[in-house]
Amino acid sequence: MNSWNNYIKDFQSYLKIERGLSKNTIDNYSLDIERLRHFLEENAISVSPVHIKEEILQQFIYSVSKEVNPRSQARIISGLKSFFAYLIFEDYRANNPLELIETPRTGRKLPDTLSVTDIDRLIAAIDLSSNEGERNRAILETLYGCGLRVSELVALKISDLFFEEGFVKITGKGNKQRFVPIGNVTQKYIEIYAGTIRTHLNIQKGHEDTLFLNRRGRQLTRAMIFTIIKDLANKINLNKTISPHTFRHSFATHLLENGADLRSIQLMLGHESITTTEIYVHLDKKHLTQIINTFHPRK
Repeated sequence: MNSWNNYIKDFQSYLKIERGLSKNTIDNYSLDIERLRHFLEENAISVSPVHIKEEILQQFIYSVSKEVNPRSQARIISGLKSFFAYLIFEDYRANNPLELIETPRTGRKLPDTLSVTDIDRLIAAIDLSSNEGERNRAILETLYGCGLRVSELVALKISDLFFEEGFVKITGKGNKQRFVPIGNVTQKYIEIYAGTIRTHLNIQKGHEDTLFLNRRGRQLTRAMIFTIIKDLANKINLNKTISPHTFRHSFATHLLENGADLRSIQLMLGHESITTTEIYVHLDKKHLTQIINTFHPRK
């Protein structure tokens, strides 16, 4: 199985250097391949990535289908297809053994959206008597006010804040940079946190420019942001499954509902394709009813 190590390392280098993908994305691709390798080891199948056949991969996917939901299964197949496409690109293989294997239909699962009232309730539940409270309020206001991915939020730098111009510079997927407008309310809460809490932290070397810090003066983890949001949701008995991404989704949905055009939202979210924006900026039925009642000639 040593040959797998070499091919996986080469693939990871390709994804990083030539495709410019983030560490998180590369890790996800790698996990898909490791899952296949583990299946081969468990079943005493000794075969390299160059010589593996479609039949073995069908067995693997069948075993995966009993463990994960169709959405996860589709992601694993997609990740492996990319790996074998890379091997073809490098002339290690002549064909993709997953070419004829169909991806399961997953439907379109729409994430929960928070109402403006939900967001206000979550923020009102923050204990502002603690130092972390001011920070957490600024975090939630930034997630919702700028529509950031959680990875973009934790990596946000003080040098990325251009408040006079009304923008923040965001480094998104594949290290692509974009400028996102930032409103006065979000600016105000960032300034309160930066001016009253962050200045008193013992900031660790290498984190001097990182905006949001933990109590030890280091960059927050993505998991910590999830925990903060989950705890607040429990505190107000919010009966929705929410995550940092829910704020990003709500940002886009509320803009669309209030008349923003899809192209502008696409630019702010940093989506390469407008199709991606269309997929998860869903409209609730009430809004669709309002559109019919307002604009249709047979209203």
